[in-house]
Amino acid sequence: MTPHQFLNPEGWKPAKGYANGMLAAEGRVVALGGLIGWNEQQEFEHADLAGQFGQTLENIVAVLAEAGAGPEHLVRLTWYITDRDEYLSSLKEIGAHYRRVIGRHFPAMAVVQVVSLMEAEAKVEIEATAVLPMAK
Repeated sequence: MTPHQFLNPEGWKPAKGYANGMLAAEGRVVALGGLIGWNEQQEFEHADLAGQFGQTLENIVAVLAEAGAGPEHLVRLTWYITDRDEYLSSLKEIGAHYRRVIGRHFPAMAVVQVVSLMEAEAKVEIEATAVLPMAK
């Protein structure tokens, strides 16, 4: 059972691959800074956006685990990408990475193209917010 309620106004077509909004009735908020697609040693193993995206999601899950959270607790993801065309041409691979790491949980999301990221090799940076149920 998901700990959050997906918000989709009556009469709206359902969002595909994301939620329009999510309601967390109560809980503890976990805020993740912008994570990028390098490994735990801060080394890039992938030069392409899809590969970095998969690593970024793995990084998000690893940081969530430190708080006792999992992908099912995510309520928001904001993606910053450096190349819209590479993003659009990589959607199949990006979707496969998402399902492999996060599963079929689709929180509220936004994707924004930016000129560059602070790490010159980075092609994607993702901020995440999760809400865990109150400890009993």
